[in-house]
Amino acid sequence: MKKFEGKTVLVTGGTSGIGLATAQRFVAEGARVFITGRRQSELAAAVAQLGEDATGIQGDISRLPDLDQLFETIRDQAGRLDILFANAGIGEFAPLGQVTEAHFEKVFGVNVKGTLFTVQKALPLMPDGAAIVINGSVTSVRGIPSFGVYAATKAALRSFARTWSVDLKDRGIRVNVVSPGTIITPGYKNELGLSDAQIDAMKADTAATTPLGRTGTPDEIASAVLFLASEDSSYITGIELFVDGGAAQI
Repeated sequence: MKKFEGKTVLVTGGTSGIGLATAQRFVAEGARVFITGRRQSELAAAVAQLGEDATGIQGDISRLPDLDQLFETIRDQAGRLDILFANAGIGEFAPLGQVTEAHFEKVFGVNVKGTLFTVQKALPLMPDGAAIVINGSVTSVRGIPSFGVYAATKAALRSFARTWSVDLKDRGIRVNVVSPGTIITPGYKNELGLSDAQIDAMKADTAATTPLGRTGTPDEIASAVLFLASEDSSYITGIELFVDGGAAQI
């Protein structure tokens, strides 16, 4: 029997990068997987890649009506939600002197507000003993130039996990954070607007400053998410698991 046979899983932001890699792992382990994405063309392509055990639901987690539609669909099609990987998020560079209200509201609106209400609205569908994994970041504990607002959102998510693990203890719902190091995904171009040369420079810097001497892969983060979502971590809640090649540990 596969590890997640009979389980229903939601991966927000599941169309590429870490989200897609994690959805692929869950499908391979027997789960029925729902994914979300803001762009329909990318969502359709991801679902085609994942196969018949995956369903795509278009939406933006910063919009509460989209979240209502998301969970109504899961309720109608699956009736329950066993595992939530709150992965969706955005990032933009802005040094302190150039931070605008629009930048702040956009990044906090998706990463903090969106994650908060994703979890809140998921709870009525989640049975006792369910699992929630939140995608954090090493930026929450490291000073990365021009990334202050993004880093603050990830620190907020870490704080949420501590509180929610206590809020949900009577239901036995575990809440944990996985915090990736440098993982090259399509978002580095699509969201951050980095060039190939800038990405190559980032890889070189990571290799020089990380104990394992390289960047990580989306699949390595996916492995950690599945661990935190599985019975293998049944006595783990409220933690932040760094999957960063040691970068934030030295």
